[in-house]
Amino acid sequence: MKTYNPVLRVLLLCLAFTGIANAASTPELAFKFKRAYVPGLRGAFPATVNNNGVEVGWYLDKQGGYHGYMFGGANLTLLDDPSGTNTTPQAIPFNNENAVVGYYTNLSGNTVGFLYDTATQQFTDIPGPEGATASAAEGINDQGWISGFYTDSSGVPHGFLLQGTSYTTLDPPHTIGTYAYGVNNNGDVAITWLNRRGVYEGSLFNYSANTYKTLNVPGAANGSEASYINNEGDITLWWFDSNFLLHGALYTKYSSKHYTFYTFDYPNAYQTVANGINDNNVFAGWFEAQKDGPLFGYVATFK
Repeated sequence: MKTYNPVLRVLLLCLAFTGIANAASTPELAFKFKRAYVPGLRGAFPATVNNNGVEVGWYLDKQGGYHGYMFGGANLTLLDDPSGTNTTPQAIPFNNENAVVGYYTNLSGNTVGFLYDTATQQFTDIPGPEGATASAAEGINDQGWISGFYTDSSGVPHGFLLQGTSYTTLDPPHTIGTYAYGVNNNGDVAITWLNRRGVYEGSLFNYSANTYKTLNVPGAANGSEASYINNEGDITLWWFDSNFLLHGALYTKYSSKHYTFYTFDYPNAYQTVANGINDNNVFAGWFEAQKDGPLFGYVATFK
């Protein structure tokens, strides 16, 4: 992995209002979507919204470059890592705004994770463990634990959980490549991995038990990807249909005694992707309006 382009992730890894339940006995869940809008920014793509309503994400400039932002209320902060280009924030803690994590492209063309301290306005690299050739920071919880992934010298991606200065590699059994995304305050991590057939699967890494639970959307013909997790254990996912088109899913027990998968699409969208989720039933994502069409950000609620 030399570079990590978020739109490429949407289109290649993956990229109406349905609220479809998996079975007739499953309680219904309603999804409400709205297009992302950040005053003064062209093409804002929210990565997540925390419990205080503060949003982080990125936007495109006229030349197609990526720049980060943090937006809450009337306050807008623009984020550009001085060590490179294409600054792409991915996450913010659930209950505070003291840090932002994401990734950027360095001067050698490699993707590098970053941590931005909002108090000091300083960027710090999150390079992955020793020997990593590229990295991406994807999640951060209130304790400051950071989840993400790195590429080893053989080009194989591995998930990680960073606590202080200590990296723990996260690789489910039988994986040939792992991507760790969101982390909650329990240390549980939403993980996407490639099985030996080259098909994406989702998993939940349970921190206290040190175990992996496979999470694949029922009916997904060509794989599922676990994306982000909140403190209730709700998880957003992407899944591929028989035509390799992407759709969103939510794994939750919001209106049921048991965790259930709910699938959804942005109204009339060609493809839909779901990402960061908070504890107030709000998540963010992107959609493709039509085949080979433009991409747009959204924020959604469920109840």
